Amino acid sequence: MTELLQLVSFGPDGWGLALLTAALMTVAVAACGFLIGGVIGAVIAWGKLGGNLPVRFSADAYTTVLRGIPDLLVIYLFYFGGSMAVTGLFNLWGESGFVGVPPFAAGATAIGVVSGAYQAEVFRGAFRVLAKGEIEAGKAAGMSPFLLFRRIIAPQVFRHALPGIGNVWQMALKESALISVTGLVELLRQSQIAAGSTRKPFEFYLIAGAIFLVITWLSQRVFSWLEKRARRSMAGGLA
Repeated sequence: MTELLQLVSFGPDGWGLALLTAALMTVAVAACGFLIGGVIGAVIAWGKLGGNLPVRFSADAYTTVLRGIPDLLVIYLFYFGGSMAVTGLFNLWGESGFVGVPPFAAGATAIGVVSGAYQAEVFRGAFRVLAKGEIEAGKAAGMSPFLLFRRIIAPQVFRHALPGIGNVWQMALKESALISVTGLVELLRQSQIAAGSTRKPFEFYLIAGAIFLVITWLSQRVFSWLEKRARRSMAGGLA
């Protein structure tokens, strides 16, 4: 135990600051990817629910493909494929050499694209349980589509989707560990660096696991709090 505490200390011989910085990077890339996925998921859910046949087919194909291929493969495609595209553009402008996509941008985008497929299904399921009478009442009251969405549809979909969204967030957190393959120094990558420098892989991977568990536990507490507030809000609206 004493040795572990020394390894995570913030002194000159400890790795505490580096691990903390890497943990914040993990949360940042996961959060950015999660938000990107939320936007994508909302658009895809709309396509699945209200689009015409080509739109529904495209939305279904998106969720089927992204949920069916490994997440690591998506990260590779965005990182190396994006780097090839950017390099090609620079070559067209007369620049030579390889230009890589920033690992953070590639990782957040990849997580967003993957989580968007899952969030789309969460939003679609949440919309299915809405009380149709409220939507019809809003239309009868003369609400515009935007006002109907803002006041009736969006709040209720968000409340019903919260448990599923929480699960997708946990998935995004775990996917962030895969971004280490791009060279981004997040928690797993920093643990690998520390393990190689100190020749203590077991200790640092154990520490990384503990930090992931702390982040996960805190996230669960936040989503539990949001769900309780949402339930109280719904109960107050029905009263």
